[in-house]
Amino acid sequence: MTNTSENVYEAGVDEEQVKFMEEDMCIVVSNDDEPIRPGSKKECHLKENIDKGLLHRAFSCFLFNKEGKLLLQQRSLKKITFPEMWTNTVCSHPLANERDESNGVDGVKVAAQRKLFHELGIPAEEVPISKMNYLTRIHYKAYNVPEDQWAEHEIDYIIFLQVESVTVTPNPGEAMDYRFVTIDEVKEIVQQAGNGSLKITPWFHLIFKKFLIPWWQTMLEDPSKLVQDDTIHRL
Repeated sequence: MTNTSENVYEAGVDEEQVKFMEEDMCIVVSNDDEPIRPGSKKECHLKENIDKGLLHRAFSCFLFNKEGKLLLQQRSLKKITFPEMWTNTVCSHPLANERDESNGVDGVKVAAQRKLFHELGIPAEEVPISKMNYLTRIHYKAYNVPEDQWAEHEIDYIIFLQVESVTVTPNPGEAMDYRFVTIDEVKEIVQQAGNGSLKITPWFHLIFKKFLIPWWQTMLEDPSKLVQDDTIHRL
């Protein structure tokens, strides 16, 4: 693996984002999502390491309001990976150096609540863990855009969450914009991404193509029919 003490950052990169890369400890996993060891966010996102097979655990949270609209965020220009791209509510990692986040689905839910506050300022009491529904996992790899030394290679836990309302106060270092959208509006966003008029993250695009609309429709009709799937879908 690449020496993680090496300076691989572009000139002028945001210091707080560098701190997260150096200090956040992701959970390195096997292809079957078995924890192996901690690995810095930097180590886990260097393309050179990913091309050698390094894989880590992540989550994608989809938050809906009482009208059934999905909260999307536009990633900050300060982000080192996939800046300025529209994506689902929060996409991040359970951390080995955060209490209670290493324990599978339960740990992912704790991490999701933490990151909803960190990225979007949503208080924990507005997004209780008891309302989070784990649905499945996807395994995917994607290179940064424009392609550079960074990439993603994740087993990504998908979490749905519907609440009455939320207070959104974006952290400008994480999110530059947000919006609540309907099914038709998210389809239009994906279409716009296809013609280049805006950008969406690769994991959001994969989840949209494979799962999002049927799950969303089921949630609107009868949330009790959302079923947990223990398969790791290789996308």
